[in-house]
Amino acid sequence: MSGLRTWELWRRGQASALLPYDPVADAVVLIEQFRFPALAAGVDPVLVELPAGLCEDNEDPADTIRREMREEMAMDADRVERIGGFMLTAGGADEFCHLYVGRVVAPPSDGEGIVGLGGEVSENEDIRVRVWDAEEAIAAAFAGYFTNSITAIGLFWLASKRDGLRQKWMTI
Repeated sequence: MSGLRTWELWRRGQASALLPYDPVADAVVLIEQFRFPALAAGVDPVLVELPAGLCEDNEDPADTIRREMREEMAMDADRVERIGGFMLTAGGADEFCHLYVGRVVAPPSDGEGIVGLGGEVSENEDIRVRVWDAEEAIAAAFAGYFTNSITAIGLFWLASKRDGLRQKWMTI
């Protein structure tokens, strides 16, 4: 048993994130947005992320991610599978993120993969949507390019499950 301890806890609650994957194009669709805490931490404040958000008023996590995909990317996934659940900052916050992978059709993009801008206008979100070749995104995750942990976890998962997922999703 430890001695008497004092804890700080930031109450955040349940959240959801989804890795949008197009098995035909073998591509993922990711978002980029400015994050002030990243700036405060001394890292590039424009993070490459998965669409994600906090669950509202006991909202089912699967419903949360469908809402967030529409708000942030103007996209829907026709199949969704759970990857797992993860504590984001177990030493200081109670935020628990439900992580999913979803089948999408990658939207048209320019030569750099940029689709355009997204985000909920009422929330003043300024989000850029980008298509990545799955192999390039996975390599970038393994190279430590993505400082957003959920993005990295999703891509690490895809690295191990991609062949089976492609086979399953291309036949349904």
